[in-house]
Amino acid sequence: MPGENLSRDEAHERAALLSVDGYEVVLDLRSAVGDPTGAVRTFRSETTIRFRRTGAGTSTFVDLIAPSVTSVTLNGRPLDPAAVFDGSRIALDGLADENTLVVDAQCAYSRTGEGMHRFVDPEDGEVYLYTQYEPADARRVYATFEQPDLKAPHLFSVTAPEGWTVWSNGAGERDADGVWRFAETAPISTYITCVVAGPYHYVTDAYKRTLGDGTELEIPLGAMCRKGLAKHFDADDVFLVTKQGLDFFHDNFDYPYPFGKYDQAFVPEYNLGAMENPGMVTFREEYIYRGKVTQAAYERRANVILHEMAHMWFGDLVTMVWWDDLWLKESFADFMGSFSLAEATRFTNSWVTFANNRKAWAYRADQLPSTHPITADIRDLEDAKLNFDGITYAKGASVLKQLVAYAGRDAFLEGARRYFKRHAYGNTRLADLLTILEETSGRDMKAWAKSWLQTSGVNTLTPAVTYDAEGRITELAVLQEGDELRPHRAAVGLYRLADGQLTRYARAEADITGARTVVADLAGAERPDLVLVNDDDLTYCKVRFDEGSLAALRAHLGGITDPLARALCWSALWNLTRDGLMPARDFVSVVLDFAGRETDIGVLQMLHAWAGSAVTHYAAPAWREEGGRLLAEGALRELRAAEPGSEHQLTWARFFAATASSDADLQLLEGLLDGTARIDGLDVDQEMRWSLLSPLAVRGRADEARIGEELTRDDTATGKRHQVRLLAARPSAAVKAQAWAQVVESDTLSNALVEATIAGFVQPSQRELIAPYAEKYFTVIERLWAERSIQIGMDVVRGLFPGLQDDTATLAATDAWLAEHATAAPALRRLVLESRDDLARALRAQECDRLAG
Repeated sequence: MPGENLSRDEAHERAALLSVDGYEVVLDLRSAVGDPTGAVRTFRSETTIRFRRTGAGTSTFVDLIAPSVTSVTLNGRPLDPAAVFDGSRIALDGLADENTLVVDAQCAYSRTGEGMHRFVDPEDGEVYLYTQYEPADARRVYATFEQPDLKAPHLFSVTAPEGWTVWSNGAGERDADGVWRFAETAPISTYITCVVAGPYHYVTDAYKRTLGDGTELEIPLGAMCRKGLAKHFDADDVFLVTKQGLDFFHDNFDYPYPFGKYDQAFVPEYNLGAMENPGMVTFREEYIYRGKVTQAAYERRANVILHEMAHMWFGDLVTMVWWDDLWLKESFADFMGSFSLAEATRFTNSWVTFANNRKAWAYRADQLPSTHPITADIRDLEDAKLNFDGITYAKGASVLKQLVAYAGRDAFLEGARRYFKRHAYGNTRLADLLTILEETSGRDMKAWAKSWLQTSGVNTLTPAVTYDAEGRITELAVLQEGDELRPHRAAVGLYRLADGQLTRYARAEADITGARTVVADLAGAERPDLVLVNDDDLTYCKVRFDEGSLAALRAHLGGITDPLARALCWSALWNLTRDGLMPARDFVSVVLDFAGRETDIGVLQMLHAWAGSAVTHYAAPAWREEGGRLLAEGALRELRAAEPGSEHQLTWARFFAATASSDADLQLLEGLLDGTARIDGLDVDQEMRWSLLSPLAVRGRADEARIGEELTRDDTATGKRHQVRLLAARPSAAVKAQAWAQVVESDTLSNALVEATIAGFVQPSQRELIAPYAEKYFTVIERLWAERSIQIGMDVVRGLFPGLQDDTATLAATDAWLAEHATAAPALRRLVLESRDDLARALRAQECDRLAG
């Protein structure tokens, strides 16, 4: 049998053969504490699966990744583990019509964030456990039929160390024997089952609502984190957003929350943002803020809370058959996160964040060689793992926003309501949703889906305007480019400059089809200073400008009064820069001119990230140092001008730390750290201290002892990650060799420390120092991919790609590796192809910038 990489064909064959009636999973986690009994720390997992044969055939397999299997019993018949277990699957022969399988195994605790992750808090020595499975790691904890369409009720019981609390999807309590027993779940997929265990700090609340039929709905709420983070945990705000979300989804979905309680756990060393386990949602603990942050950070957390809540309906109640239709849950959750955020919480400008941040992720992903339709061709689990990407999430959500404009909000929400009622606790494909949306909208959804869901790539929309002798518009047309010309419901806005402000004075919506569409409603309008295609961000496209509009933006972008329009223009200029059509130095100049006037803090943070990337990747090498100096000067100027104590001051302080390089800059950072320098209103809390210390480590002004002193001040899990990153960031050949060996030659680091080490190793100011590792990278990645888990493999292959060696020699070396490794794992080749594309794009942009110099 093949190994861990379950294929779509195998899953379909298995689903045709059997259906699952239920799981009973018994875990003994007492081995999580104390000394391990062997080379690998393991726990006992006993699984009973009741399933029926519904198709032809008498053999199948069950999934399990474990160091050892103690016993396997099928219908009372013992099977020899040595004969039937190959490390990832257990072969089953002689199936009856009704079957009971019992598997007793020793499963391994994880350090990679996959399966049963075990974390030891360096602050107090406490041990914390949690599970993370998507797409297929439940099999690391118990024996499963690991595919989303074999849904079944799950009954968990867990024995844990004394003094611990255990949580799972259902409500639970500890019995007289010390075993935690949980209520049986509704039928759910294995990848959304969950166990969280340890001495977590736990806070409770409740949500109450009177339903339409007069019955009372009460949902117990819980939120938890490590004890060491309890003093920072603002559970009240988490509960506020949770209740607002539950109100919104009950108001709009007309289907009561179906999973009983609603716990939310903020856990350490988490690979993802969060995971939608029904009744037991898990989040990365970085959403608990240890220092002062901006409202943009709270907005991000609220968005994630609502994204995961939307999954309770889109993904958990109704689940895709296979990962081809991953978008059926992720695109909807991404869209609903922003939708509910804008309408139900204090973050009413969430669509500005969506336009500026989420869609930037989509635009990048959709221009890579690995781009794919939103409904993707997922051949196996490795494909699935890589498709949790900007297409499936952000492009899919953008397209759903276009669908709302195309079909209407009421039709869209009524479609959702019918979808839940018709397919509750079942599995669906694209056609199931389209059928319902056709019912509610009266539109031809098949044609819409063919253009938007079943093709890849992003269109470019450009205005073409002619004027009469009096300066009035005679014709405004929208030109569409792209491999697939799609129907766009879009708005075009006309903006006039007065007293330094660009304000909209005319707007028209139109159906943009084909290569050229005339927007007749704007004929006769006075000549605009700015024409903005896709005003209000109704569709998914790259926006271009006519010459006059581009000139207006260069001179007056900060004067656009509407925050969404302003964000769209910033995004368009960034796309021009990435596409090699605007010199990086010009983009940096516009940022320096107008970022200080940006009122939306999330947009400002994005501008800082883009400006940094422009200098690092897209500026001509000869101008990089000058560009970096200009950014640092601009950041310090805005930092000193910002209102004391404001979030703008905080944001500019972080950007100044990220760009500081001159001796004067570094001296200021040292002074802020030791108290000899002060900027009125700037709170140098512990997180800010690490930000200020980072460039000092990179520039060789903070050695191992100094970094160790900071860890002494902040001897926590977060402090440890910062320390590891800064140690690897020091400008020393020996340091780089050690960091490389820790990540590449050893697998002892946890997922979080692998990430921190790579982040420290790769420094733009240390190009020459890490140049020798470019050749080494290509000699080790195939071995690493074979030896490491998918998650760690992805982190290493992406993170260590020699993209900072941005020359044609690195491009040639990448092409040579791809040519010589045509049969390498497709997922590995995809990662290298994507990095190669980023490098080629950088070289094109650098040439554009060089010519501008």
